[in-house]
Amino acid sequence: MRSIDLRSDTVTQPSAEMRAAMASAEVGDDVLERDPTLARLEERVAELLGMEAALWVPSGCMGNLIALMLHLKRGDRFLAPAQAHVLGSELGTGAWLAGGMPEALAWEGGLGRPTPAQVTRAAGSPGPYYTLRTTLLCLENTHNFAGGTVTPLAEHRALVAAAKAAKLAVHLDGARLWHAAVALGIAPSALIEGVDTVQVCLSKGLGAPMGSLLGGSKAHLAEARRLRKMLGGGVRQGGVVGAAGLVALDYLPRIAEDHAKTHRLAEGLREFGIAAPVPETNILLVPVPDAAAALAALEAVGVRALPVGPAVRFIPHRDLAMADIEEALSRIEPLAPVLRGA
Repeated sequence: MRSIDLRSDTVTQPSAEMRAAMASAEVGDDVLERDPTLARLEERVAELLGMEAALWVPSGCMGNLIALMLHLKRGDRFLAPAQAHVLGSELGTGAWLAGGMPEALAWEGGLGRPTPAQVTRAAGSPGPYYTLRTTLLCLENTHNFAGGTVTPLAEHRALVAAAKAAKLAVHLDGARLWHAAVALGIAPSALIEGVDTVQVCLSKGLGAPMGSLLGGSKAHLAEARRLRKMLGGGVRQGGVVGAAGLVALDYLPRIAEDHAKTHRLAEGLREFGIAAPVPETNILLVPVPDAAAALAALEAVGVRALPVGPAVRFIPHRDLAMADIEEALSRIEPLAPVLRGA
């Protein structure tokens, strides 16, 4: 039985067009004179984001870590929404390598979102020299483990304003910022208004085999390049993967297709009596009574998914057509009692 892989939008395979671009890429040593293809990719992403500069990094985890290292001094506290990727999915590097003390903010503003008042309270006010110092707010848009939820522009602005009033720097984990922008019908640059740094990913939904970019000021990015090298990110002929990133950016207009597939999947599951929420982007978290049992049943019919707490996560992507979603639904229908706990 052909597998329908809905575990993540990172399972996509490079397209023939992308492979051809990689094979013919102009390359150079990025540690020495810079790689010309990576340089073009960085310039294009900086323009898309409305930032002064951008730096290619192998992964979103490294991009986020470099940002934290830029903004934190040892022992500084940083704030982030509960279940943010920088808190639970990057193996403690925010504390271990960036030297920061993380604090999770509950979702008082909606799924995946704190409120500006929470930011103000958590930041506190200056005290004696022995007072814990809070210097950074990390945001995430879309928020993965909240179900791909979007922070609207007005809320983004309010959160950034609260952070700036408290003299906090702001880093945005925008691994799926493209999806948030499409969902809101605005340019990605609008959703980074006021932030100091932002990380965006090319392998989530856009089909690149690897790579993220860190955007920020020229001064921040000059130091970020040094930090990338310190972390082992000395890139040689990176144009091979940079070329894949340039092709991936051409796929931005197709993100709406993935949102539509996710809406159809959720709609179909609800038709079976399964408690699927209405998704905001391309991530669907379906609460189930027994995640292990649900995943085993799905695997048995060739539908792959991942557990997120008490839920099963499905992420449609560009390698799946709407027909694949319909096929997945036809395979899932007999499993509905397992997924709804009947």
